[in-house]
Amino acid sequence: MFGANSECIMELPHNESNLLLRMGDRVTSDVVVRLRTEEGRDDWVYCHSQVLVNKSKYFAERLSDSWPTCQILDSRNCVEVYCEESDFDSHVNILRLFYVPIDGSVTDMWHGVRNAIGILKVACKLGCPEIITICVEYLEAVPWEESEEEEILKIIPGLGSSVEPILARLQPVDHSAILKIFLSALQLATSSPPRQMTDLKTSAQEQLEYMLTEDDDAPILVADDKIKIEVLQSVKRIFTRFKKLVESLLCDQQESVSKADEIQLFHLHLADLLWSCQILAKLECVKDFVYNWMELSESTIKVVELANPALETKLKVLEITAKVIEAIGYGTVVLPATKRFQMLKVWLPFARLMKPLTDSVITDDDNHLMVKGDSEIWQSLESAFVSLILTLPSADQAEILTEWLSCEHVRYPDLTEAFEVWCYRSKVAKRRLALVVDENGTTDMT
Repeated sequence: MFGANSECIMELPHNESNLLLRMGDRVTSDVVVRLRTEEGRDDWVYCHSQVLVNKSKYFAERLSDSWPTCQILDSRNCVEVYCEESDFDSHVNILRLFYVPIDGSVTDMWHGVRNAIGILKVACKLGCPEIITICVEYLEAVPWEESEEEEILKIIPGLGSSVEPILARLQPVDHSAILKIFLSALQLATSSPPRQMTDLKTSAQEQLEYMLTEDDDAPILVADDKIKIEVLQSVKRIFTRFKKLVESLLCDQQESVSKADEIQLFHLHLADLLWSCQILAKLECVKDFVYNWMELSESTIKVVELANPALETKLKVLEITAKVIEAIGYGTVVLPATKRFQMLKVWLPFARLMKPLTDSVITDDDNHLMVKGDSEIWQSLESAFVSLILTLPSADQAEILTEWLSCEHVRYPDLTEAFEVWCYRSKVAKRRLALVVDENGTTDMT
């Protein structure tokens, strides 16, 4: 922290002496501080008892008349201080700080958080209240890097109550404060702010999702009924805006600047809906979302067909659809067979047409990478289609599979699994479902 040639001077009060004391001055020193490590390091630092006793409780005790074994070395008192090799420099810096006037400018001497942590650790060990205070003030006020924060968490809690202010920024927040910031972020995340605020809105969405995610730690906020209602109402407002936009796009298909803006807005609304679906899944309340998406499915596809937006936008439509089909096909949202069948009739053809388009996309001459569909999206959508088909009555399954087998896009989605299950079920149906009627007309399904 201090340069090798830096001069550390302590001026004693006038009623004691006008002598300027310098650390390392053998002529005036009356104490040798012997710093030693287990690795064999052994350094002598020439100091002054007036300074040491005034600055450190440890040295005050060691140099008091009550200490029975104070060694004499070269006509000086000798105080041995054992330390770890990693803390050696901090011990030297502490001794140098003893000779520096403690005032507001001393914070410039820490030279960073790590040095300050090391000095604070030694200051607590040696009982140096002045240095502890100014060190705590410094560490509490300055920003930390992640690695420094981890070191603070490792060291500071073991140093006692005097350093607790350093940890203030790491303390848990009460539920009411968390709820307030959640609701404020939710309002921003589900709004339509100016374009210059897009990054802020995206950050709000990401952090809301993080707050509700259970990973190595519990969620920051456990969603109660109040939170769920707030989220559902916010998502409802997104759907309302999306529905109005879809209606507008279907009413007028003439090329214009405003129409291009609407297509861009269409994409942004889809991104909001995709995020909303993920949030609602965490809250286990996707039913309303599924119903709303079902209601808008056909008109959404018409917009895509007529406006022909960018491939990225089309894929966003499919990504939302995949999550909705999964919720229906895996029983998260229970729907009548007629509605399940209708969802397949609407979205299977669209998925079949979209897959070849994404497979054919390549990088153009300007090295602009066009959007390629994430393989996970296609796989999850295909699995959801298969699961949903297998929930239908066998006659409806037959209709879907007949259409698939006769389609030129038979490769996607691959419904082979559904076809095999349907064949097996059909073949053994009579045997498996045969009713054994006894003489009294009762049925036995065992």
